[in-house]
Amino acid sequence: MLDKISKRILAELQNDGRISNVELATRVNLSPAACLERVRKLQESGYILGYTAQLNPHLLDVALLVFIEVVLDRTTPDVFDAFKRGVQAIPEVLECHMVAGGFDYLVKARVKDMNAYRDFLGKSLLQLNGVRETHTYAVMEEVKNTTNLPIK
Repeated sequence: MLDKISKRILAELQNDGRISNVELATRVNLSPAACLERVRKLQESGYILGYTAQLNPHLLDVALLVFIEVVLDRTTPDVFDAFKRGVQAIPEVLECHMVAGGFDYLVKARVKDMNAYRDFLGKSLLQLNGVRETHTYAVMEEVKNTTNLPIK
């Protein structure tokens, strides 16, 4: 179980993963040595998985965000495994989640534009073993986009 200080450390690191240890220690009212030790323990225990940079998709020419519902032709372990392996190898795919409901997987992908999406769909996603049908939702406006988890 996390105490209040560890939760504050996690919240601060979510907001700025490049914060210096000295600044982090100041914000959570710890000595720099004690803060560094807590961060090390949070990493070792798996609370902190890593550090990344958030990149601008518009400047990198992958501005079109799409969500794709994927229905498989069979729901057997071998088809699930083949789909998972295939989708993990597609660089345009940012996220892929197996879901309960009217379809099997929800895929989040970024591409340059609608022409690039058609290529991606036909040459990548529909070529995966077991894909029977897809439904695509092109994002018109990103209302909220965060990787920060709620810390209570």
